[in-house]
Amino acid sequence: MCQVGEDYGEPAPGEPSPAPRPSREQKCVKCKEAQPVVVIRAGDAFCRDCFKAFYVHKFRAMLGKNRLIFPGEKGLSQDSAKRLRFVPGVIFVDEGAAFGKSLEERSKTLAEVKPILQATGLPWHVVALEEVFSLPPSVLRCSAQEPAGSEGAYKAAVDSFLQQQHVLGAGGGPGPTQGKEQPPQPRPDPQSLAGPPAAAQTGALSQLFCSVRTLTAKEELLQTLRTHLILHMARAHGYSKVMTGDSCTRLAIKLMTNLALGRGAFLAWDTGFSDERHGDVVVVRPMRDHTLKEVAFYNRLFSVPSVFTPAVDTKAPEKASIHRLMEAFILRLQTQFPSTVSTVYRTSEKLVKAPRDGPAAGDSSPCCLLCMCALDVDAADSATAFGAQTSSRLSQMQSSTPLTETQTPSGPCCSSGVGRVLGCGQGACRREDPQACIEEQLCYSCRVNMKDLPSLDPLPPYILAEAQLRTQRAWVLQEIRDCLIEDSDDEAGQS
Repeated sequence: MCQVGEDYGEPAPGEPSPAPRPSREQKCVKCKEAQPVVVIRAGDAFCRDCFKAFYVHKFRAMLGKNRLIFPGEKGLSQDSAKRLRFVPGVIFVDEGAAFGKSLEERSKTLAEVKPILQATGLPWHVVALEEVFSLPPSVLRCSAQEPAGSEGAYKAAVDSFLQQQHVLGAGGGPGPTQGKEQPPQPRPDPQSLAGPPAAAQTGALSQLFCSVRTLTAKEELLQTLRTHLILHMARAHGYSKVMTGDSCTRLAIKLMTNLALGRGAFLAWDTGFSDERHGDVVVVRPMRDHTLKEVAFYNRLFSVPSVFTPAVDTKAPEKASIHRLMEAFILRLQTQFPSTVSTVYRTSEKLVKAPRDGPAAGDSSPCCLLCMCALDVDAADSATAFGAQTSSRLSQMQSSTPLTETQTPSGPCCSSGVGRVLGCGQGACRREDPQACIEEQLCYSCRVNMKDLPSLDPLPPYILAEAQLRTQRAWVLQEIRDCLIEDSDDEAGQS
């Protein structure tokens, strides 16, 4: 029982101290006048207007600091120096088929999403994840990237844009300083009016995700297919940049997750501001300075319309996947040590996109078939994980009875899923296991995830077709190299 004068002592050191609440005497740390309504960090209490200015400034500062998006590019547009200079398009990917949602549930979700997209007044696109089964193999090829402009070119482009806006304003048109801003008008997209996906594609997508054994591999596969679909949509509609809403908290979790998945060589691309692995389309992350707490407060204070849909890991236990485990680990540490997310995030900023030494450093170096990063494996180095996998596979192949020149194979040389996508390449397949041919074109992390897929047949056709093309191309190049006549040392010296 409680006693008078009893000393209860200090709270346990493992328990996090409660966040300070703004008192009536406390004022906004920015304007020093208004009453604070939100506390971002300890001692950082903002009023409504100052918090909005702080939130928007971080977004614009991130774009201005990197100077990656030039005025006039198809993306976002602005009328004055304090507004965005490029007009974005918004895309929504319906992933309900991967989670086993019915057509009625998916139609209900789309009915909630479309009014929000129309209210933005921007070009909007609604695509279903099943459309990956109709993508061309060219989506997995890195197109030529335009040379990056210099700092002087960026300033010249900004000055030219502002001068054009000033001339339009002086000529009586709706310039940046005159006229009232008109509300945006919705711009429907032909894709948004398309009907539901085919039942065959929906069944194929459901079969693909049902065949994956682990939740970790499902999440990685979903992210890969989503990226390929968005990349194809960007190229089809002429977008050179793709903006994602990855926050500082999500990037810190992603950095630790990718380390556990064996993607340490690609952290600079996976968590940096820009990702140029696709060549002509660059993925940028302008919200990487915002925390999840700031995003949640902004949506709450300014009534940002939201639609909540279940994900592949919804209601999954903490240890169901590496992604869920790392998320719980980082968020739990953040509650006890508030600098955890910022420390991990600042570490990711110091990562440099340096090419790997060796053959992969060239422009024509092979890239992963799924994530499209440079192959981080080396078959010549037996100490690497790939060398161990290759050695075990070679030992298994040597233990089996090899085919001689007089023997004929009992079945077709290529499987129905790989070799017959574009026709058998005979020598290109080399009578090898089709799954081994595809694994040779994957990085270490994607190769580990593919182990949770029992068969390659459920994969989308564009992945199998591109794998067959790369195998045939490598075989043809090898045959040509054997037939070339090299110049001798004396002839090379005389020339």
